Parts: sequence; structure tokens; C-alpha cells
Amino acid sequence: MAAFRALGLAPWLVAQAEQMGLTRPTPVQEACIPPTLRGHDCMGCAKTGSGKTAAFVLPILQKLSEDPYGIFCLVLTPTRELAYQIAEQFRVLGKPLGLKDCIIVGGMDMVAQALELSRKPHVVVATPGRLADHLRSSGTFSLQKIKFLVLDEADRLLEQGCTDFTQDLEVILAAVPGARQTLLFSATLTDTLNELKQIAMNKPFFWESPSEVRTVEELDQRYLLVPEKVKDAYLVHLVQTFQDEHEDWSVIIFTNTCKNCQVLNMMLRKFNFPSVALHSMMKQKQRFAALAKFKSSVYKILIATDVAARGLDIPTVQVVINHNTPGLPKIYIHRVGRTARAGRHGIAITLVTQYDIHLVHAIEEQIKMKLQEFSVEDRSERSVLNILTQVNVVRRECEIRLEATDFDEKKEINKRKQMILEGKDPDLEEQRKAELAKIRKKNGEFRSRVQQTLREKKQQQLRRKLNKKMRRRQKRQPVAAE
Repeated sequence: MAAFRALGLAPWLVAQAEQMGLTRPTPVQEACIPPTLRGHDCMGCAKTGSGKTAAFVLPILQKLSEDPYGIFCLVLTPTRELAYQIAEQFRVLGKPLGLKDCIIVGGMDMVAQALELSRKPHVVVATPGRLADHLRSSGTFSLQKIKFLVLDEADRLLEQGCTDFTQDLEVILAAVPGARQTLLFSATLTDTLNELKQIAMNKPFFWESPSEVRTVEELDQRYLLVPEKVKDAYLVHLVQTFQDEHEDWSVIIFTNTCKNCQVLNMMLRKFNFPSVALHSMMKQKQRFAALAKFKSSVYKILIATDVAARGLDIPTVQVVINHNTPGLPKIYIHRVGRTARAGRHGIAITLVTQYDIHLVHAIEEQIKMKLQEFSVEDRSERSVLNILTQVNVVRRECEIRLEATDFDEKKEINKRKQMILEGKDPDLEEQRKAELAKIRKKNGEFRSRVQQTLREKKQQQLRRKLNKKMRRRQKRQPVAAE
């Protein structure tokens, strides 16, 4: 308790933290809480599972207790599941204050959310897309008086890519006051965050974990080199092994697509494993239910896409299996960070095929350490070969069953819904895409014709040169005597 008191936290808050099992501050908490209490902007970069959430929740609650009003704090996060987890921490630690929080994420009733916002909760935890939708369409609440703006998993929020939050963040930043404290936290430091360090903010304070290794020491990181065709059989064998040896362990299996996630879940259930899926194609209520069942150990195996890779804190997770080798090292860091959290031990195994060696090298370069090979005994290899045909047959059956449910068609429907929520006309967007494809095709054909013409001209020039050379040679040859 004295350690937390030394950071400047009030006794009631220290007691509340102790009830949650927070007895000693972690390095990121020790570094970031005092400057936040002093009114500095703060950027913290620390390993997964190092207590970053409490590093901003505790000082915000202390400041709120000094001058309580709503809306006092806005927290932005990239995933819905993480939003609920952060709100839960605010709720538990802020219980003595009678804290009112509000969660604004996609997949839920917008009218009910608008009513919650109009009641001026102390803390709003939101995903950027849905909050921006409310700001565009509703005038029932204002963010002009917020004291704190928090960007959790800031690198993901600020990067541009397949899920680009840029436009939504512009709408949100235009709605919040300039005189505020901004707190940014992440486990991975990107070029975008490095650039932000150069921007003059409100007495900015930056802290990065001093350790060279990007993952926690308690995490045992392994790879298993397997041919692509037997990867699923090895997965089944690994799951069976962990279940036989450790009944109380929970396992998260990460895969790259929603479809693959669904197929793997169906396949493992066929083998009578207690598994549940979590991916973005599921309805929000289904996602909550799946996560709740996994957290409460009703199901011991969670098969997920990268929607579960960031921030989720589930103490019982002892094993993370990467069914595919992540294409980006930082995705690997966040995935394996779901185990070995808060000083606990865990193991992460990545299934590596012959096509993924370069990805493993990139991961090793980023995390500043070599992955160790997961040893497989001859007996285990024979077991895998014995179940190989059965696993492949079951997987194919599951794929056929999934195709019969129009899974791909539902994906297209979800895309259309998302476009409508973003204020776009799906048919018009489709038309634009078709027109762009036509233009690209015409440009490609034009380039091909130009290149063909150039090639023909070169050939003509070569032929002319050859002909000239031949004529010169014929002139030089002496006329044969008659």
C-alpha cells in the first residue's frame, strides 16, 4: 500500500486497488501515474500484461474525486471487447465514488446509447466508429468539458490500414476541448507514435519499458515447424495433449480469418473439445456470450481472430497457439500477450509452415530474442499421422456445412451494413469499384499496347541495323574473279 501511496494516490483509491489485488505498482504505473496527477500529457509504451489500464484509470479516478462532473473522461479503444474490460476496471476501482460509466460500441442499440450519453456519465469508453456516428447524428451530449482523453492501444487507433479510424478520430478530436490531458498507451511503439512524441502537447511525458525484449520474461515462446497439409492435425494433437496434462488450463487459438475461425471451432467440437469462437462476423451478443463462457471456464478453448488479440485480460489462459504465423510482428506480440500476464507464467506456440520462415525471422528481430523449437517426440508424430486423414475429412465436412449457411454471403451483407452506418451508398460504392476496375483494365490494355509498340519499334531498329551491317560486309568482300 505504501508504494501506491508514494505515487500520490489517495488512501481510498489505494484501498480499492488492494481489493483488486493491486498491492505493488508495476513499472508503467510507477512511471506514469505521478506525471498524470501533475497534469502532464502522457505516452506509455509497455509490454502486454504490465498493468497499463490501471496506469491511467487510477489517476483519472483521483482527479474525478476532486471535481466530479460528467462527461469527465473519454477513453477510445479499437475493439468492443476491450471497451467492456476497461469500463469494468473503472467501475470496480471507482465504486466508492458511485461512478457512472457508459460504453459506446458498434452492434448495440444507438437510441439506448444516445439516452445514456444524454445522462452525462462520468466516463465514456468507446470505439471510434460508433462514437463518431453519435457525434454526426445526435446533439444530445457534448464532449466540450472533458478533462481526460485516453487512447488505449494507441498504435492501432492511429495507424492507417484495413480498419482506418482516421476520419472518425478527426470528428471526435473536433468535438473535444484543446485544454485537456491526453494519455496514450500501447504495447507496441510504431512510427506514428514516434511522430507524436515530436508534437508539442500539454507538458508531454513519455515512458517506454527499458527492457530490450518486447515480451515478458515469464512467457515461454516456441515454434513448431510443420508441413502445411498436416497443420490441423498437429493443432488437434496439441490441444489434446494440453487437455490431458492440464485439465484446468485455458487455451486461446488465434487464426487469420473469420471463416477459418468458424471452421476450426466446428472441427474441434466434432472432436469433443469444449471450444467457442470469437470473430467480427458474430453478432455482438454472441461475442459477449462467447467471451463470458470462456472467462468463466465453461469452455476451455477460445478460437479467435485478432479481435481478441489486444488488451483482453483472462488470468486462466495458460496457452496461446498461433494457428497461422502473424504477418506483422506487432500482431504476434499482442497475441502472445494474452497469456503470462501480471507475473504469471504461460506458453505460446506458433505453427510455422515452410512458407512462414521469413515471418518468424521478422518476429524474432522485433522481440529481440530467438523462438525455441517445441520438441515433438516420435510417438507424438505417429499420433499425428494416425489422425491426419480423420482430421482432414472432418475439416472438409465442416467447410461444406459452413458454405451451406451462406457464411460468405453474410459477410457481404455485413459489409453493406457497415457502409450504410458510415453514410455511404453500397450500390454506388460497388458501381465506383466497377468503374475503377474498368479504368484500370483500360489503362492496363493501353500500357500493354504501348509496350508492344515499343518492342516492335526496337525490333525494327535491330533489323535495320542488321541489314546495314550485312550490306557493309557484302561491299567489303572482293568481287570473285571470273
